[in-house]
Amino acid sequence: MNPKLSLAIGIICIAFSPIFVKMAGVSAISAAFYRMLFAWLLLAPYCFKYSKLRITTKPLLLAITGGLVFALDIAVWNVSILKSTATISTLVANLAPVWVGLLSLLILKKQPGISFWLGTFIAISGMCILVGIQNLLKLQLNEGVVLAIISSFLYAVYILISKDVLRHVSGVVFMFYNMLAATLALGLYSLSTNDQLWGYSQHAWLVLVAMGVICQLAGWITINYSVSHMESTKVSIALLGQTVATALLAWAILGEHVGVTELLGGVVVLVGIGVTFVKRNKTLKI
Repeated sequence: MNPKLSLAIGIICIAFSPIFVKMAGVSAISAAFYRMLFAWLLLAPYCFKYSKLRITTKPLLLAITGGLVFALDIAVWNVSILKSTATISTLVANLAPVWVGLLSLLILKKQPGISFWLGTFIAISGMCILVGIQNLLKLQLNEGVVLAIISSFLYAVYILISKDVLRHVSGVVFMFYNMLAATLALGLYSLSTNDQLWGYSQHAWLVLVAMGVICQLAGWITINYSVSHMESTKVSIALLGQTVATALLAWAILGEHVGVTELLGGVVVLVGIGVTFVKRNKTLKI
């Protein structure tokens, strides 16, 4: 499959995540736990039958670390949605491309390039238009915003870890160990805090299963495939398209209003993403 097409499919899949979190009506940590559990339960039989799960020590440790980071990211972001508005949390959490660029420059000593920074600036400007000036004026460093900032950093770390591991193992094998670690971590945390893990309505269970299948399994199989074939900086910027996709899905499913301002912001976000894909001479792949 074309990596860009795969990435587009993945973005659409994960765009359902904030909608499902709101629809499920369960705690943020429980939603994160079942998202991982149902995805892993569906992936595991395939891995046991068709995939060689043998993996050397370093990729295994990185896959487990990535799973723990991703579990923390999902949990923190889900909580931030409940502590703040979904709009503000999504805006702040999507600062991940900036962290990816900075970490690539400071730690990996690799320059993302002018088109990346220009595209990031344009895309984030579009997101600011998308969420509206009034919402931005309300942006205060409350608990929800702080958690969203932490989530954006964790998201960036996860993308870079994934890129490193996927150089050595297949995406399916990476996800098997990655999601197993995330599921165990979230499950143990939920049990330790006496979080409700059962007794949900049929509607809640259906939403949680859909979250696991669509947002986690389908979404991250396609995104990880793209990560293994594309620059991590480009992938991180393209993931900003999730904001636009979520807005359109919220309009179609939840009946949320999408006006001219929101449409303009979405167009600017897509332009920013497009700028990052402009070919550069002597590009350094990350």
